[in-house]
Amino acid sequence: MSQEANRRPGLTGPDQIEYWNSEAGRAWTARQHSWDTAMKPFSDAALIRAAVAPGERVIDIGCGCGATSLQLAELVGPKGKVLGVDVSKPMLDRAKQRGAGNPVLSFAEADATTYAFERGAADLLFSRHGVMFFTEPERAFANLRSALKPTGRLAFSCFRSPKENGLITTILNSVTPFVPPMPKTEPDDPGPFAFQDPERVKRILGAAGFKSVALEPVDVQSDISNGKGMEEALVNAMEIGPASRALQGAAPAVKAQAEAALRAAFTPLQKDGKVLLGAGLWIVTARNG
Repeated sequence: MSQEANRRPGLTGPDQIEYWNSEAGRAWTARQHSWDTAMKPFSDAALIRAAVAPGERVIDIGCGCGATSLQLAELVGPKGKVLGVDVSKPMLDRAKQRGAGNPVLSFAEADATTYAFERGAADLLFSRHGVMFFTEPERAFANLRSALKPTGRLAFSCFRSPKENGLITTILNSVTPFVPPMPKTEPDDPGPFAFQDPERVKRILGAAGFKSVALEPVDVQSDISNGKGMEEALVNAMEIGPASRALQGAAPAVKAQAEAALRAAFTPLQKDGKVLLGAGLWIVTARNG
């Protein structure tokens, strides 16, 4: 049994699926427009490195509400195919609405670790921050690799370390003084920073059979306000991601304190109607052979 299989897990597979099908999935779906804007720099950076070509067949892993699947469909054109997979039914329902009538697009509610992909058919596995939540990453990537052609490739984005990602830490540092301590996690537990260590990423992908694994650091600015300024940024920060989990069930007075702290943190980050937070990414690429 590998070192990865022996490590202490965070959320289990069923826990992850329940999480993304409960309030988290509904919140992301409700705030889809704003977070499409906030995360577009992530997908743009990864798509450049993916070098998608017309006519290719692509699997979009953790496609969420479908923004990346729609981008990929434009790039592969009418002769290509894009399959978006995600475990979150609320988010997939939105993706299907957005992709309705596009013959290039299809979606599947599926766990990438166990889903029976068509073997050897895809040119590209792509993901925008959708792979850090795998409970069994070696197994998941091995299953995904089985869907690739012998000449196929992989490209995904993920976060580097917390200190390089104000997008998350600025928000968390603002709200944590007002809430009970968050459950402790190990660096390798499924979650936003599970792939911050490049050697771990190389080890996982190598064990799954990938070759020529490379990680490129990319820094971007993320507008969490969708160009609508402070109030939109505050709603997004408090309703999406780790801050929303920390504030779940909090009293109105506590939420008011957290909102005031976020407003103070965001004020110097405002520019031209945007609230810009830095994000440090890895763009990871690999080949099947």
